[in-house]
Amino acid sequence: MAIAGGEDLQACDLVSIAGLLRVCEMEMVLLGGHGPRATFSSRATSTTILCHGEVGFPFRGRFVLPAEWCLLGYIHQMPEAGWCHGTPLESGVAFLLSPEGISEFKLGAHARLTVVLVPVERLHAHLIALEPHQPAQLARRLSLFKLNQGAQATNLREHFLGIGARLVQTEGTAGTAEVADADVDALIASYLIAGVAASPDDRPQGSRGRRTHYLVVQRTEQFMRANIRREIYINELCNAAGVSERSLRYAFDELLGVSPSRYLSLLRLCTACRSLTLSDASRRSVKSVALSCGLWDLSRFADHYRRVFGELPRQTLMRTPSLESSLSSP
Repeated sequence: MAIAGGEDLQACDLVSIAGLLRVCEMEMVLLGGHGPRATFSSRATSTTILCHGEVGFPFRGRFVLPAEWCLLGYIHQMPEAGWCHGTPLESGVAFLLSPEGISEFKLGAHARLTVVLVPVERLHAHLIALEPHQPAQLARRLSLFKLNQGAQATNLREHFLGIGARLVQTEGTAGTAEVADADVDALIASYLIAGVAASPDDRPQGSRGRRTHYLVVQRTEQFMRANIRREIYINELCNAAGVSERSLRYAFDELLGVSPSRYLSLLRLCTACRSLTLSDASRRSVKSVALSCGLWDLSRFADHYRRVFGELPRQTLMRTPSLESSLSSP
């Protein structure tokens, strides 16, 4: 899919978006009442995965990078509030994610990003060249910073813009402007130099209260996922998070823009969508998928699903070829 303005965003399924990083899968929860619309361009080589795109919907995402990969990225635009591990994200922020645990974030509608996945050893070589004695500590310092108007920041911004533009240009053009390994190495070096030059004011910081709210949302979501098959009550969520109902609602409203009960409903719906997309229609039914996600009212589920994703659950399930058909195909 080619990148264009927001009016050219295309309807797409969550599984396709979640698999864009190639080396890992994202878990996504929509935060609005409309289905996913996005547009992306990506390239993959034996040593690099590059992606440039825009999402037309707000969502909560999580993924785990494999031990041998790290991710560099730049937010071209973020019209709505976003965050990574509770730390605010905005337009003009560059970031580095290492393969250490779960990466958790929220992106607002019409967020546009360029991301580059490279082997950790490749980044490590650049870190050692810049700081031979403590490369790991340097990497942690450079995890998130806003690009100012300085020469180093401008240079890094131009590298990301150039890679994004070439990804768009090569979409369907037989690779006439491919991103070379030298371009990626130049980007990594530029990122490290700009990160070192960034001032404390350029590094986004979350308040203590926001950090507390992030932990509340995190604990609550973990409880929701662990108990998604059954009815979940608000007092259980409060107990899991260790806060009052008022504090729970305030945390969800600040970080996700929805109530805990609404988020649980969207989590169930998106989990069902993913299961339907990946399930074998000859082995699973819409009913079994719905019940496994705690969606007991099937008619209400079907109506809600159609309003969000633009089709009935059965239609999503039937698009997946059966196992027998796949095995018998020439």
